[in-house]
Amino acid sequence: MRSQPHVLGIVLAGGEGKRLYPLTVDRAKPAVPFGGAYRLIDFVLSNLVNAGYERICVLTQYKSHSLDRHISQTWWTSGFHGEYITPVPAQQRLGPRWYTGSADAIFQSMNLISDEEPEYIVVFGADHVYRMDPSQMVAAHIESGAEVTVAGIRVPRAEATAFGCIDADDSGRITRFLEKPADPPGTPDDPDVTFASMGNYVFSTEALVEALRADAADSDSDHDMGGDIIPAFVARGQAHVYDFKDNEVPGATERDKGYWRDVGTLDAFYEAHMDLVSVHPIFNLYNTKWPIRGETHNLPPAKFVQGGVAEDSVVGAGCIISAGTVRNSVLSSNVIVEDGAVVDGAVLMPGVRIGKGAVVRRAILDKNVVIGDGEQIGVDLDADRERFSVSAGGVVTVGKGVRV
Repeated sequence: MRSQPHVLGIVLAGGEGKRLYPLTVDRAKPAVPFGGAYRLIDFVLSNLVNAGYERICVLTQYKSHSLDRHISQTWWTSGFHGEYITPVPAQQRLGPRWYTGSADAIFQSMNLISDEEPEYIVVFGADHVYRMDPSQMVAAHIESGAEVTVAGIRVPRAEATAFGCIDADDSGRITRFLEKPADPPGTPDDPDVTFASMGNYVFSTEALVEALRADAADSDSDHDMGGDIIPAFVARGQAHVYDFKDNEVPGATERDKGYWRDVGTLDAFYEAHMDLVSVHPIFNLYNTKWPIRGETHNLPPAKFVQGGVAEDSVVGAGCIISAGTVRNSVLSSNVIVEDGAVVDGAVLMPGVRIGKGAVVRRAILDKNVVIGDGEQIGVDLDADRERFSVSAGGVVTVGKGVRV
């Protein structure tokens, strides 16, 4: 007999991630490496699995090969108790067309719901960096009696214009759902902050199925979860907000409690990495009570030789720092920093090679980038703009496999 609510997890992982170009030239956004040992998809999957939800469908679409492979190799299950974590590509079950929005992605995958017959459906995004116990949100949803519950994180009103914003009454019922409003609403208990939608939802199954069918029949809809489905529930008073600050994650510290980052731009992606490297990190990867699970590599430990040093940095397995200096940086697996090279405030993905005497500052280097001896990245931004992508915040990004 099932002692917990029967929950199906649906992870929306089909976005193109255009604002993370060139990191998304040949991979889906959720497959982008992050934090030295993970991919973005690993955060939402870790949260769901840690909460005991192990029946999860990951809906994919664009450039999904590396994402599909990562899920299959890293997130396999025995299936002994019926658990599964599986990528589900666009199947064109309703005709020869791709997904036209996040709601349409679920509508076209309705067989997943009918096969599983869950009581509740957790619909989460795939490209945020955070820790959360979704079971607490499900419990709050059941207690509220609402048809949908939307996770809201408190942000200063001045910053909330970049988000979908939630206006709720004292009971938590959502009265308005606003997309990037010029004048964001305050929360019921604090006029200076706003509930920003985290893109995480809990639905009662029958209500979601009915809403998806109605949306599919609406030719004027954009078929988007945040833009169309949630406002429809709000209009009939059946949407509730879940305050993210109420979520208690085992092992969380006061410093990293409530951490959540949307890493949809290169600057946000870079800054989220910088959150990892301080002595008391803003986001702690070392919480063993709520682990973030990622791919494992059959590689030897990192090695520092001939005076090579790394200060305030994360260094992955298989790295060799030989008479080089690494500061305030995140190095993924199998990175080599050669004699006299300086890496400062950089994000180096797997297989990167930094040549002798080279300098890399405030930069993101994708997988297998090779920086030649004496080359400089992030020193002269005008020169870098002629060869690479330079963000509004001055972060230089070098695409996968480039030799400089």
